[in-house]
Amino acid sequence: MQAVGSDNVVEENVVALEIRKVSHALGAEVIGADLSKPLDDRTFQQIRSAFLEHCMLLFREQALTREQFIAFSRRFGDLDLNEARPAETKVEGIPELMLVVSRPKPDGAPATGRYFGADWHTDNSHLPVAAAVTLLRAIELPEVGGDTMFANMYRAYEMLSDGMKKLLEPLYGVHMLSRAVYDLSTPERAAESWRRFPAAAHPAVRVHPESGRKALYVNDQVRLFVGMTAAESRSLLRYLSEQAVDQHNVYRHRWRKNDLVMWDNRCVLHRALADYDRTQVRHMERTTVHGTTSGYSYQGPAE
Repeated sequence: MQAVGSDNVVEENVVALEIRKVSHALGAEVIGADLSKPLDDRTFQQIRSAFLEHCMLLFREQALTREQFIAFSRRFGDLDLNEARPAETKVEGIPELMLVVSRPKPDGAPATGRYFGADWHTDNSHLPVAAAVTLLRAIELPEVGGDTMFANMYRAYEMLSDGMKKLLEPLYGVHMLSRAVYDLSTPERAAESWRRFPAAAHPAVRVHPESGRKALYVNDQVRLFVGMTAAESRSLLRYLSEQAVDQHNVYRHRWRKNDLVMWDNRCVLHRALADYDRTQVRHMERTTVHGTTSGYSYQGPAE
């Protein structure tokens, strides 16, 4: 694929795209693309190259229909149909779309409950085939806040010492949903727990299938390393998680209406911030592109 340099205008027969970095750590804004229209192959390859280089892309002022959003998403691969998602996150007749909505109660009281995506994570890492790409667009936003943060896991790995890299190379981290609670007291209860809350073991150091670069693949949803107890794993996980989200390794995105942001889950962590008035609506819509198998289903000690 043709490389796209940072802060350069790429000339193309149909569309001229400008790729402008949004932070030193990661991310770039694509200027000049209208995603409501079908993209010719050369323009799409420019976007794809920029995505692999910058790990996260921002498209402003994309007032798309749901069908247009899904059509663009599908250019990157097969989409998750969200079968296991709660009913309130689904849209009838559009299984590829997932709603990420926080809205006040009917009486105007603030939204309650655990905030979706509050932990640093990569999407679907509790499954052997974790997400490759997530695309998220802003439909309705609170007056201020509701930002999303991203961390570059290539850089997180590269900042480690040679000794730490050698230690991590053979390790597999067990990824579990943050809300998962397991009852392993009997075979029957264990089977039901693993059915409700599947878990997967993935390499702690993951080689990106397209770029070939190594990335740290550890986040707040990793509870332990295979072959270790949770207690034995805890200190190492804490260190790696803190290393990954060092202030010099993150980008904080302040949303505008009709923003579309896409990120590479294979080398990026993200988290959503509940730093807004919960009496206001935050309505986002998401698609998720399946990745390749990078781990295996885990059913072992949960603590």
